[in-house]
Amino acid sequence: MANSAQARKRARQASVARAHNGSLRSRLRTAIKAVQKAVLTGDKEAAQATFKASMCAIDSIADKKIIHKNKAARHKSRLSAAIKAMS
Repeated sequence: MANSAQARKRARQASVARAHNGSLRSRLRTAIKAVQKAVLTGDKEAAQATFKASMCAIDSIADKKIIHKNKAARHKSRLSAAIKAMS
């Protein structure tokens, strides 16, 4: 356990930040799964609409440095490719 007041405060702040970051990561995973589910249904227009909404969430989380910008770009690229592969 932290011994100084400063260390106790940093431990409290880290706990709050970890919870907040976890919820953002969960939102990211949910957005990605929503697009993948839309792709599996086969409705291209619905998949594109879901992808557009999830792109905003992915970019937002990358801007906050919860995930690296390259990881965000990789997710967007793969989801986009999956939608383009639909026929």
